[in-house]
Amino acid sequence: MKWTRRIALAAAALMFSMSPAMADLKFGVAAEPYPPFTSKDASGKWVGWEIDVMDAVCAEMKEKCEIVEVAWDGIIPSLTSNQIDVIWSSMLITEKRKETIDFSRMYYDTPPAIIGPKNGDTDTSAEHMKGKTLGVQVSTGHERYAAKYLVPSGIELKTYATQDEANNDLAAGRLDYVLANSSALFDYLGTTQGAECCELKSIVEKPKDDPGIYGEGVGGGVRKEDTALKEKLSAAIGALAKAGKFDEITNKYPQLVGKMTLPKAE
Repeated sequence: MKWTRRIALAAAALMFSMSPAMADLKFGVAAEPYPPFTSKDASGKWVGWEIDVMDAVCAEMKEKCEIVEVAWDGIIPSLTSNQIDVIWSSMLITEKRKETIDFSRMYYDTPPAIIGPKNGDTDTSAEHMKGKTLGVQVSTGHERYAAKYLVPSGIELKTYATQDEANNDLAAGRLDYVLANSSALFDYLGTTQGAECCELKSIVEKPKDDPGIYGEGVGGGVRKEDTALKEKLSAAIGALAKAGKFDEITNKYPQLVGKMTLPKAE
């Protein structure tokens, strides 16, 4: 009997040692920097407001999470092909995207803005911008907005793979304006390059009767079949909102304070 018991225990231990460890949740982040939300520090570690929120969400869910870098224009295919489990990269929740993927509840929203050369001219009416060149990041609500509401007025649209590329072209005088997330642009205006070259021209009001442009704020993108993960993410976001964690994180980033819509406790 003793030998039988020992054999059984040894077999169970072997099976346990051979069983795969619990897989990490893979959070997909666009590979290019998008400060103050996501960027790498000098050591190569991902940092930023969205990274801090991700860490808090994962702790609330009691999940081990890892960051996977993905090119922005391939981030949805990376999700649907199971290379990542969550898109966590300032992705707007839109009806068009919901045709392919699903989303957690919103974890932040912020208005768009236009910046341009530092010359004191803050007129951003379509008539005034006619004939000028506007830069936007490709496959964003800003591209959709500009294509629908500005290009028909005679404004030339130029798209970029990353926001950094658009900002750099503006600083170099190759663009007249840039349209982007206001929080990201405020961060840029706080850099040496941004402060020297550029200024805020206007905050853009989102078209209320056209939700397909800017959607419902930013959420975590998940596969349609991952309903349990969607609910778990949303519950964690709600719990953090109730605990005041979003305000606590945001206070670490002065350029964001008072400039974002954060989730409310439910």
